[in-house]
Amino acid sequence: MSPRDDTPDDMGLDGEGSVQVHLDETDQITGAKVFAVYGKGGIGKSTTSSNLSAAFSMLGKRVLQIGCDPKHDSTFTLTGSLVPTVIDILKDVNFHAEELRPEDFVFDGFNGVRCVEAGGPPAGTGCGGYVVGQTVKLLKQHHLLDDTDVVIFDVLGDVVCGGFAAPLQHADRAVVVTANDFDSIYAMNRIIAAVQAKSKNYKVRLAGCVANRSRATDEVDRYCERAGFKRLAHMPDLDAIRRSRLKKKTLFEMPEEEDVLHARAEYLRLAQSLWDGIEPLNPEPLVDREIFELLGFD
Repeated sequence: MSPRDDTPDDMGLDGEGSVQVHLDETDQITGAKVFAVYGKGGIGKSTTSSNLSAAFSMLGKRVLQIGCDPKHDSTFTLTGSLVPTVIDILKDVNFHAEELRPEDFVFDGFNGVRCVEAGGPPAGTGCGGYVVGQTVKLLKQHHLLDDTDVVIFDVLGDVVCGGFAAPLQHADRAVVVTANDFDSIYAMNRIIAAVQAKSKNYKVRLAGCVANRSRATDEVDRYCERAGFKRLAHMPDLDAIRRSRLKKKTLFEMPEEEDVLHARAEYLRLAQSLWDGIEPLNPEPLVDREIFELLGFD
């Protein structure tokens, strides 16, 4: 889409009411299947992303996970540590990216999953979209995407900022992590609207949602039926998942207890279905009052 007459040459419409710097086509990720994982803060996006990366690796795929949160805690269950961020490393070399080596910002995790933490600016001081863009540029410059089958972006919960919608410019499919409660579904509805806006100008499409930390899925399923969305997987509120985070490990490294084996199987099933190809969805996000009236009990 061409820019409006009153916008700079490098700007353009990016969904209803949004203006954002467009992605340079030379920076587009090619040759890998790219998934962006969204959801409200604290819902378990990093847990989901890391275990999904591990599951893809168990299927024999070459996986790269990119954390897009200033907390840089997306990949710590894969690596066993909090790795330095791209933005911090760039600061150390006065933003001379040519001085960086791959081992400065790419770290090996469980079963060969490669891990990158993009990081972000301090609160209130800048846009996270810049950091995501610089991270992808570095990965391409060092040819680190040439031998990658799957890229997973683990994205900050707040989708108000256009910068943190930046991974959607690269993604093939967006997956939303939710729980079986009003607040999580309310946030999912806003995320769906954001992805739908991006899909007007980018290839990204919605794949569906993962019900996480939830004993039941009745409210999630009720929403999906009304909005035309789909639940892809269900991860119950298991103590094994909590313990795996404390041990800084993925579920695939935990003792083979019954609940661990069940959760592993669900992640493997989800990874296989995403790899095989999920038909894109075109849901209709609900207005706020509709969600309020739809969910819960009178």
